[in-house]
Amino acid sequence: MPEDKRGEIALTEIYGVGRSRANEILGKAEISEDKRPRKWTESETKRVRRIIEEDYTVEGQLRTEVQMNIKRLKDIGCYRGKRHREGLPVNGQRTRTNARTRKGKRKTVAGRKQSTQKK
Repeated sequence: MPEDKRGEIALTEIYGVGRSRANEILGKAEISEDKRPRKWTESETKRVRRIIEEDYTVEGQLRTEVQMNIKRLKDIGCYRGKRHREGLPVNGQRTRTNARTRKGKRKTVAGRKQSTQKK
């Protein structure tokens, strides 16, 4: 976690913690969002750590949970599972153009040759 950023921004470096959850955590810990982590006391740091561990699923545990959910979709063979398996967009986006992030680098297919007929 970066020590020199504002508290609410620094907490977003943790996987599974966004801005709203960071503000929620700091509110429970009674720490100002503007206070930087390097200026937190030892007790404030412990409070934040305890709140995150007790109330939220973050980091490795969350990554595992997400991967298990995707595996379950693949195993039951639902539409979303098939899209994950094929490496295509899952949530209904178009694929004729765009979708490069999911599909990967372009694989060029040679065009058909024009037949030259004489009349």
